[in-house]
Amino acid sequence: MSSLSRELVFLILQFLDEEKFKESVHKLEQESGFFFNMKYFEETAQAGEWDEVERYLSGFTKVDDNRYSMKIFFEIRKQKYLEALDRHDRAKAVEILVKDLKVFSTFNEELYKEITQLLTLDNFRENEQLSKYGDTKFARSIMLMELKKLIEANPLFREKLVFPTLKASRLRTLVNQSLNWQHQLCKNPRPNPDIKTLFTDHTCAPPSGARASQVSVPLAAVPKASVTYTPLGSHAPFPPTAAASVNALAGWMGNVAASSSIQSAVIAASSIPLPPNQVSVLKRPRTPPNALGITDYQNAESEQLMKRLLSGAHPVDEVTYPAPIPQVTWSLDDLPKMVVCTLSQGSNITSMDFHPSHHTLLLVGSTNGEITFWEIGLREKLVSKPFKICDLRACSPQFQSTIVKDSSISVTRVTWSPDGSLIGVAFSKHLIHLYAYQASNDLRQLLEIDAHVGGVNDIAFCHPNKQLCVGTCGDDKLIKVWDLSGQRLYVFQDEAPVYSICPHHKENIQFIFSTSFDGKIKAWLYDNIGYRVDYDAPGRWCTTMLYSADGSRLFSCGTSKDGDSFLVEWNESEGTIKRTYTGFRRKSGGVVQLDAGQNHFLAAGEDNQIKFWDVDNTNMLTSTEAEGGLPSFPRLRFNKEGNLLAVTTVDNGLKILANADGLKLLRTFGNRPFEAFRSQCEASSIKVSGAPIVASIPTNISQVERLDGNSPVRPSPILNGGDSASRNLEKPRAAEELPDKTKPWELTEIVNPQQCHIVTMPETPDPANEVSRLLYTNSGAGLLALGSNAIQRLWKWSSNEQNPSGKATASVVPQHWQPNSGLVMTNNVSDANPEEAVPCIALSKNDSYVMSACGGKVSLFNMMTFKVMTTFMPPPPASTFLMFHPQDNNIIAIGMEDSTIHIYNVRVDEVKTKLKGHQKRITGLAFSNNLNILVSSGADGQLCTWNTENWEKKKSVFIQLPAGKTASGDTRVQFNSDQSCLLVVHETQLAIYDASKMERIDQWIPQDTLSAPLSHATYSCNSQLVYASFCDGNIGVFDTDNLRLRCRISSSTYLFTTAVNSNPTVYPLVVAAHPQEPNQFAVGLSDGTVKVVEPLESEGKWGAPVPVDNVIPNGRAPASSAATSNPSADQLQLQR
Repeated sequence: MSSLSRELVFLILQFLDEEKFKESVHKLEQESGFFFNMKYFEETAQAGEWDEVERYLSGFTKVDDNRYSMKIFFEIRKQKYLEALDRHDRAKAVEILVKDLKVFSTFNEELYKEITQLLTLDNFRENEQLSKYGDTKFARSIMLMELKKLIEANPLFREKLVFPTLKASRLRTLVNQSLNWQHQLCKNPRPNPDIKTLFTDHTCAPPSGARASQVSVPLAAVPKASVTYTPLGSHAPFPPTAAASVNALAGWMGNVAASSSIQSAVIAASSIPLPPNQVSVLKRPRTPPNALGITDYQNAESEQLMKRLLSGAHPVDEVTYPAPIPQVTWSLDDLPKMVVCTLSQGSNITSMDFHPSHHTLLLVGSTNGEITFWEIGLREKLVSKPFKICDLRACSPQFQSTIVKDSSISVTRVTWSPDGSLIGVAFSKHLIHLYAYQASNDLRQLLEIDAHVGGVNDIAFCHPNKQLCVGTCGDDKLIKVWDLSGQRLYVFQDEAPVYSICPHHKENIQFIFSTSFDGKIKAWLYDNIGYRVDYDAPGRWCTTMLYSADGSRLFSCGTSKDGDSFLVEWNESEGTIKRTYTGFRRKSGGVVQLDAGQNHFLAAGEDNQIKFWDVDNTNMLTSTEAEGGLPSFPRLRFNKEGNLLAVTTVDNGLKILANADGLKLLRTFGNRPFEAFRSQCEASSIKVSGAPIVASIPTNISQVERLDGNSPVRPSPILNGGDSASRNLEKPRAAEELPDKTKPWELTEIVNPQQCHIVTMPETPDPANEVSRLLYTNSGAGLLALGSNAIQRLWKWSSNEQNPSGKATASVVPQHWQPNSGLVMTNNVSDANPEEAVPCIALSKNDSYVMSACGGKVSLFNMMTFKVMTTFMPPPPASTFLMFHPQDNNIIAIGMEDSTIHIYNVRVDEVKTKLKGHQKRITGLAFSNNLNILVSSGADGQLCTWNTENWEKKKSVFIQLPAGKTASGDTRVQFNSDQSCLLVVHETQLAIYDASKMERIDQWIPQDTLSAPLSHATYSCNSQLVYASFCDGNIGVFDTDNLRLRCRISSSTYLFTTAVNSNPTVYPLVVAAHPQEPNQFAVGLSDGTVKVVEPLESEGKWGAPVPVDNVIPNGRAPASSAATSNPSADQLQLQR
């Protein structure tokens, strides 16, 4: 439907509403899908008219359109279900469950099961999550608050929640004007015509007397509305249709279809005087005679939009739709003015851009041609890529000649694509580079294009024909648009070197603003016809165009050759300056840099300061020197949330400024206080290595570079719902962890409680003799321990002033949690010797269910009610290890005492297959989605890999035991975050294996201060560390890269004095790593207690890594032999 037809629907909606046709109004809203009436939706939902609520919604979205839509329908149907349960109408509840809620079981079967279980409760408020459910009216209000947020966030409702601003009875006014026009066209207009129908054009019958002058048609001629409007006679006669083109050309966007001959006629026909600049525009025809065949993309709809978007004069009653500006209150505290850290780039920074969704990831370009990723949360330079020409022979002769004469080259602009998957880099000589940034942590160079002769001054992503492309501009007076294969789609010829470009769109029309060194602002459609706008920029020199975050407001900032700076907001509807902001120093000697923070404020760098403006106030709001050290014209960039601001410094570095929300964002990266961040960060870049080129990449790619596999550049997976490996937050080693070679390395030893934070879990009514298994909940807010007495205990942290995040912390004592029923999760115990039972436990991805066994049947517990959902797999043989399948919680891998592995389907209560390959009981299981394998370990010291598609054994290998040791005890296995490596834990060793080849990479054997047998070990959540516990009570923290010890924690740190020298020795039987905090771990002790341990805020980490220089070839560190990483022996022979 064209934009005019769409507007007509709005006029009809207004008319129906004024005439009180309420049902018709909402029917048209729903059928057209143009306007979502939130008030009507809320009223209908509050009345409980659920069928009408869903019918109305169906005009705008369906259940499976996106995750927002799914959540909207789920909340509505859940409320309907709960109301049926509250009325004790079980039959209706079952009907809703089967007909309405069943569709969501495909996406979250556990949740569907939990909803089904509500049928078994006398009062569903017995469920902890529903315990605060009030009466129906209150519950509906709460639901509507949630729905409103979801609807506003849903992209399908974008631009559909605000009705256009219209004058009252706009449709009647247009009809009135039409009748007036028709009457003026009558050959013999009567003074008081009697208009009786709208179905045919009006004409006056020939009179017997002379022709009358201008008439005034009475209002009675048109059916009356409930509101009054101007009589027909008050409207002046309409000029000929062509006159509209004149006025349209006078604004930003001209009528591209008008030929020079038509323009002449228009000028002659129009009685409206034209300012001189409008006449000059009319004198320059925009459309060459042969151009009609080129306009395959633009159409009448786009032309109409361009007329309306930026026209210079409107008819008296023309409808305008001002973009809605959210009325969000904000204060000076929202400005990011607090300096939280200073980072050293090492060369002058020329351009910066924050990732569109990873708000702490900053892309930086420098004068030495280098591009750099900074993770602001860790103050780490993740990767630095120096400039390199991929294929000089493929470049133009001009570039080859230029680069031979002067090999220096700098970055002029870096930018992210809108979805953050691509990076564009423009250089000071000819070239642009395009990189693909993927979730697999690969930074692949897709393109190198010799784009312009001379410098490439700007690069930006754009969407002509709904296709992601790259726009560039340069010293050669050209603007070019390239597709992602390197094909040139459009070339726009300017009249001077082009300084910057700003792609944008209105409705479905894409266009580009450009600014040139001659001080001109031009706008281009993607049609190869020519520019539509030719205006002088304030200052008439270097100018940058910038839209607000929501795209509704247009700003420009520039500096004249004389040094006067100008910051203005444009009125897009008229092509005029709406407001000019004040506060710049006169006669400055550089070009002012501008950025916008959200939709509230502007920031510009000038006079060694950052200056801020409220977008609605021309006076400067405030300024900051950011503690000094800024250049005269600092470059600056907000992140997309507006809570962080990066600004360049005179010493080739940058400072990060934050507001309160920015500080919270940064604190999610660890427990270190950001007051400590203020020291200079002397970070070194992580080296990148080459990798083969994949077939899907174009042939002109010459290099593929891989970032550190554990870099936070990888988008973080959703914590609830990812598998045990993917839920781990990816964080590399922080910049300050890079060893300081000026100081001798020393092993960090923690021997008393004052050197770290420790919290002991509160005692419970049924304490265990020892903690056999320990897990953090996937949310990171709880700890679950399985004791040797077959009882499971749960501790939870709540959100409060001391702990706003509600996550597990050693600074706050949690609560022992039980449901109101007082139930305890107790496992079935076999009649055999309970001391020989092997406790095992596994937690579902969404923390809804826990599965455990302790020598008897496997029990499945509901984590909310502690009720046993089902039991299965009675002994013999007994279960010894449990693991949920990462992609299907109904599939469970169960290691057995008889050395087999059962693949069990809970839903059908059936063992699908049995895997045989071990000689002794199973002691460990680990799934890898990436490799489609299951790795098993046994008391026989053997590791087996199984294909998860057909469950066939792929490989097996025995761990290498020290001389004189036999295969006994538990062997544990765990994948690292990216599932490329496997941690193998045995009482005799720690080892890292290449998961795809099952070849050992590193090994560490107990020695020196850590000579006791290992009791347990686990990766930290980011897989940078390994936490290992020992049978003498010591805890070791190892670097994953080389299994070198960096920190030893003595038992005297976390045990009471009486327990340190107790007999038998109290020591950790199990260690668990927090799922989001890499420096937090918990230990379950042999006396039944559980403790959470964290480093002090002043330290922020567990010791420092062993410098490579401190290690000699045999693997021993001169400073301390405890840092040994044993060299790998020859690989063992794989067996089938």
